[in-house]
Amino acid sequence: MIILNGTTGITTPDIDSTAGFDGEDLTGDVAAARITGALNATGSAPIYACRAWVNFNGIGAVAIRGSGNVSSITDNSTGDYTVNFATAMVDVNYAAVGMNGAWVQQSTSKTASAVGIVSFNSTSGASLDTATLDVAIFR
Repeated sequence: MIILNGTTGITTPDIDSTAGFDGEDLTGDVAAARITGALNATGSAPIYACRAWVNFNGIGAVAIRGSGNVSSITDNSTGDYTVNFATAMVDVNYAAVGMNGAWVQQSTSKTASAVGIVSFNSTSGASLDTATLDVAIFR
């Protein structure tokens, strides 16, 4: 348990004895090697975190099943959605990845605070509402 007291400061459990830590003093900056090790990342390429993600139902009443940094989904029309970020990206130079029939719109609908998503039938090309749509944003 962490206790924040405005007079005496912050009280924390003994981190060295907490399960999952190896007895090192964890005060100060966490070394990059510890982070890459925790993520099982190898090689010298930099690691970039997912800045927003969402899994949502696009049929009928649009509903978010799970998300991170996504405040809402706007249902614009059949198969056309906008993913709204809770905290905006620094600019529009992020990568948006869609799965399960979700395609990121390459249009003016990409802003720092939202991105447009389109779902369509891969055979006919017609827009359609889809039961499961997944979108991830990397920057």
